[in-house]
Amino acid sequence: MHRIVSLIASSTEIVCRLGLRDQLFGVSHECDYPDSVRSLTACSKPRIDIHGSSRDIDNRVKHALKDALSVYEVRQQELEAIEPTIIITQTQCEVCAVNLSDVEAAVCDLLSSNPKIVSLEPNELKDIWADIQRVADAADVPERGQVLVAELLAEVDTIRNTTRELDRPTVACIEWLEPLMAAGNWIPELVDIAGGKNLFGEAGKHSPWMTWHEVLEADPDVIVTMPCGFDIQRTMEEIHLLTDRPEWGGLKAVREGRAFVSDGNAYFNRPGPRVVESVRILTEVLHPNLFPPNFEGSGWIRID
Repeated sequence: MHRIVSLIASSTEIVCRLGLRDQLFGVSHECDYPDSVRSLTACSKPRIDIHGSSRDIDNRVKHALKDALSVYEVRQQELEAIEPTIIITQTQCEVCAVNLSDVEAAVCDLLSSNPKIVSLEPNELKDIWADIQRVADAADVPERGQVLVAELLAEVDTIRNTTRELDRPTVACIEWLEPLMAAGNWIPELVDIAGGKNLFGEAGKHSPWMTWHEVLEADPDVIVTMPCGFDIQRTMEEIHLLTDRPEWGGLKAVREGRAFVSDGNAYFNRPGPRVVESVRILTEVLHPNLFPPNFEGSGWIRID
C-alpha cells in the first residue's frame, strides 16, 4: 500500500484511472478530476496571483521566471503530514505545475517516509503513454499501466483509421489569448489524428508565440481556442480579445461558423488519459457530419 501525492492534475487522473484512488493522499491545488480528489489535501499553491486578464497573468509568470522563481510552491507542512512514499511531479513546464527542483528541496527533510520521486515529462503523445506506464511501475502495478495504455491506444487508432481518408481542414489551435500563443507539444498530433492539418506549433516542441499577421496570412478553415488553465467560461470572459479585432470577421473560419472555444484546462492541456477525449472534441468540430456533438457544451462551444 502506497501513500501517493500527485502534484500535477494529469497525473492525478492517471493515478485514479489505474485504480489507485485509495492510495492517493495529496494533490496539487489544481487537481479537480475526478470529483473525489477535491477533498484531498492540497500540497501546492501558486506564488503569483492567478486572477486577472491573460496579459496580467502572462506578465506575472514572466516576472516570476525572470527572478528565478517557480510559479508554484510546495506546501511542505502538508506534505510532511502525509508522509508520502511516492510523489509525482514534472519537468515539462515551469508554468504548468510544481517543478522537480522544488519537490526535491521540499522532501529533503522527509526522511521517515523516504519518498520516491516520479518526474513526468510529456512533450509529445508517446511521452504521455510512457508517463502512464511510469506511474504504474512506480506504484507496483505495471500490468495495469500496460492495460490502460493499450486501451487508450486502441481508441486513438480507431479514430485515426476513421479520419485517415477524409479531407483535412486547416486548423489554428490557440493556447493563449494575449499575447497570442499557438498550441505545441502533443496538440499537433491530436489534430492530425482527428483529421485536420495543423498550421501552428510543432509536435514535441513547446508552444510558440504567434502574431495576428500569421493568423491572417494562413486564414485557417477552423480555429480552436484552448487556453492553458482556462475552462470554457473563463475563456469566454476574454474571447473579446479575438472577436473585437477588426480582422476577426474576415477570417474564413469565422465567416463559415467554424471558430470554437474548448475546455483547455480539462482536456487539451492535461497530458493524461483524457487526451483521447481531446481527440474526440477535435473530430466533432473538424468533421461534424461524421462525428455527433457529444462534447458540445461541456468540451466545446461555437463562437457566435
